[in-house]
Amino acid sequence: MAKEVVITDRELYPSHQIPDDSDLDYREQFPDLRPLLQRQLRGIWTRENALRRFPFLVWGPQYNLKKFLSDAIAGITVGLTSIPQSIAYAVVANLEPQYGLYSNFMGSFVYAFFGSVKEITIAPTAIMALMVQHIVLELGPAGAILASFLSGCITLLLGLLNFGFVVQFISMPVITGFITAAALTIISSQMKSLMGISSPGKSSGFIDSWTNVVENAGQTRLWDALLGFISLTILVFLTLIKGRGSGRWRTASKYICLLRNALIVISGGTLAYAFASNDKYPFRLTGEVASGFPPLEPPPFSTTFNGAFYDFPQMLRILGSSVITIPLISILEVVSIGKAFSKGNPVDATQEMIALGLCNVAGSFTASIPTTASFARTAINSSSGVKTPFGGMFTGVLVLAALGLLTEYFYFIPKATLAAVIIAAMIFMIEYRAVAEMWRIKRIDIIPFLVTVIACLFMGLEYGILIGISVNLCFLLYLISRPRIEHRAVIINHTNTLVLRPTNDLAFSSAEYFREKILNMATKQVADLVVIDGEMIKYIDSTVVKNLSSTVDELRLQGRQVLLWRWNREVQCSLYRYKKDQFLPLFRSEENVEHVIMRWRESNVNEGCV
Repeated sequence: MAKEVVITDRELYPSHQIPDDSDLDYREQFPDLRPLLQRQLRGIWTRENALRRFPFLVWGPQYNLKKFLSDAIAGITVGLTSIPQSIAYAVVANLEPQYGLYSNFMGSFVYAFFGSVKEITIAPTAIMALMVQHIVLELGPAGAILASFLSGCITLLLGLLNFGFVVQFISMPVITGFITAAALTIISSQMKSLMGISSPGKSSGFIDSWTNVVENAGQTRLWDALLGFISLTILVFLTLIKGRGSGRWRTASKYICLLRNALIVISGGTLAYAFASNDKYPFRLTGEVASGFPPLEPPPFSTTFNGAFYDFPQMLRILGSSVITIPLISILEVVSIGKAFSKGNPVDATQEMIALGLCNVAGSFTASIPTTASFARTAINSSSGVKTPFGGMFTGVLVLAALGLLTEYFYFIPKATLAAVIIAAMIFMIEYRAVAEMWRIKRIDIIPFLVTVIACLFMGLEYGILIGISVNLCFLLYLISRPRIEHRAVIINHTNTLVLRPTNDLAFSSAEYFREKILNMATKQVADLVVIDGEMIKYIDSTVVKNLSSTVDELRLQGRQVLLWRWNREVQCSLYRYKKDQFLPLFRSEENVEHVIMRWRESNVNEGCV
């Protein structure tokens, strides 16, 4: 049974406000968890919940040959784009190229059955690769694989506990700043490969990358730089002309633009192969890519890297804040991309979190780095006419085919070409328009944006986004601690009256501000009577109750009286339980403030106070 604090005093209201006996049962109800748990447990075994948690039960019975062909076309199209990008993102993560492919099929298979948005594709992304970059430098591939497992477990747990609301605490300026900083960091890290610079050590940060480029600029290889910048120019141009023109040219340009990454990588590889056939190697090449499928084994909970042994606690210490930031960012990406492509339909954030968690947990058994939804590949999937999430199966099968049959050809892919593919994608991730919109709509939002960008660039993505969220929450807390208080001064029956009306609930952060505002306004208006209209106040905490009590005492010392008008019953009970004798005479519930003052004067006259 719920514990109750019962108030039975009829004195809770003055004589003219006494409610019916049926309304006198005032108690503070503590939550009884049993009904909530019973409802949740009953909801697990319902047909509706089964359809939500296993979306393939919804589209599976209606699946037909037409949808199968549409999914096949879309899946293969996405796969042709995804293969070169995955190899490139493995390079961003400081991993061997095959790890990009290892990360690109299990997520597609799992999401095909558990995903609720048909357009979404789960694969390694530039941001995920960048977020494990420093982990790989210290722990090798085992660190990235463990990050995938832990990220999946946390995401899955949050989904099962319906914690989808967590992403609501990350505002648009912070998201924009994070994406912009990540894009700039990735572009910086790829400049060395784009220019053919070969220098010892691997740089993972924005400053480190540019320092490395400047210090080793003299080692720039002409042919690498030429191939890299030409490839980058072509990719940017094809992106800009996408969807332009009319008739056959429009259709042809659409598919050329969709396959632009694959075409550039194939062209660069063919050119390098032609030179190699004549025993010439003008470009730095990707090199050996391990063939065959990844081993099916549990994620590593200990590893030996560079001659040093790391057990699980040591690995966890190196992962640090990434254990939180990686799942947070991956959830944010999958939910936001799902909403962007849902075409107005509701997105089940909980189910997307469950599906993403399962993708990463399963992927960690096949040597995958953390994965999430990819905006570019999701857009290709959508424009290719995908009908169900089953399209991801074809993408996964194509990646497996590449692992089994094509890895020997990946040897000849120039690093400059891969760098161009990555940089071209990142250029269009920088949120130019969003910054202009913030400046036009609410310029103060530029502050959390700039803080996030600067912190991410100079302190790393993990700390940067946490700092950005913290700064943004400070703005939110400031607004909560400064509630809007409407006021008006009136003279009724020769009584100077100040009527104050807070427009929202009062919490501990606003207690002192509320007190100072009342005292300052009462002094400024030379009020004999202060009426606090609590119609909009539905909640107060103990700090506000104590501050209000001291405010009433201080106003009385100044010779001013206080009345509490139209306060919510639960709020009245909180005040009543604190100091019954102080607050009981102050409650009023008349229709308008004139009647409040008239009744107050009448009661004072009867008591001989006026």
